[in-house]
Amino acid sequence: MNLTLTNPAAEDYAASFSSAEDELLKEVADFTRKTHPKSHMLSGPVQGQLLTMLSKIIRPSRILEIGTFTGYSALCLAEGLTEDGLLYTIELREEDGAKAQSFFNKSKVKDLINLHIGNALEIIPALDERWDIVFLDADKVNYIRYYEMVMAQLRTGGIIIADNVLFHGRVLEDPVTNKNAMAIQAFNEHIKQDSRVDQVLLTVRDGLMLIMKK
Repeated sequence: MNLTLTNPAAEDYAASFSSAEDELLKEVADFTRKTHPKSHMLSGPVQGQLLTMLSKIIRPSRILEIGTFTGYSALCLAEGLTEDGLLYTIELREEDGAKAQSFFNKSKVKDLINLHIGNALEIIPALDERWDIVFLDADKVNYIRYYEMVMAQLRTGGIIIADNVLFHGRVLEDPVTNKNAMAIQAFNEHIKQDSRVDQVLLTVRDGLMLIMKK
């Protein structure tokens, strides 16, 4: 059974005192919540604003997002790109990718977002870039594989932001039995033992881990 890790009233309070979504983000959120069977995967206003703020602080020229969904998080991250910056985002599901692209086309940063449809394990090696930010929000069983694939291309001081690292509270169970929760637990342990990075796990939404390459 999933554990409730966040207080809904506190979440609403946090959102009310965070910078508001712009009209396009509201449109993405409304569409996703009303029509998508997996709308719980949406980043939401507080996490979205955190992604935007991190991106604006870092001022990245290259961002990689693994797991586009309907495009909300990509639009948030793209806000901090340099003028000649690019965000590459990879989505496995064609329908979600097509919808995300329709939202990107309405954005002022549409020319800075490069959407790829397909298997990230095949696409990532073909991207010859040096990453400032990587946002990891795809299939949990491959988190460690994605992490190791991008590490060589992540600049010193660059960050990986891994989503769902609490996995609905299932990582707190003893023993952990859910397949995805087991994969996340293994990922968290992998990062903890990695001397190449510093990291902090934040209890925002479903858990965000910020991982900085030394």
